[in-house]
Amino acid sequence: MRDSFVGPITIIKLIGKNAVEVKLTEEFSRKHPVFPNPTPPDIVEVADSPGPVSNIIRARKIRLNGKDQRQYLVRFKNQTADKDKSLAEDAIPDGNLHLRRFRASRRTEQSHQ
Repeated sequence: MRDSFVGPITIIKLIGKNAVEVKLTEEFSRKHPVFPNPTPPDIVEVADSPGPVSNIIRARKIRLNGKDQRQYLVRFKNQTADKDKSLAEDAIPDGNLHLRRFRASRRTEQSHQ
């Protein structure tokens, strides 16, 4: 079949996961009645994170379940300020690197005051 969207064609039965047997009209009588049915593409998970972290903007302490916890306001690369998120230290991708930079920048700001 040259034209991939010919029809309607009656499906007689499914053969395995990706083949179907069809009832062909007379114009296609010389064709084999079993055709492959391609499997759908793999499901792509959508990431919760808007992308890699650009920098940490600010830190704050909050009380969660009776314990003090530090959260960081994170800006993501190629994103606007409305996409910033407050994340716990362990939830920041490449957190060690970004936290080191953030703490170093705060130290230099405090020493210049």
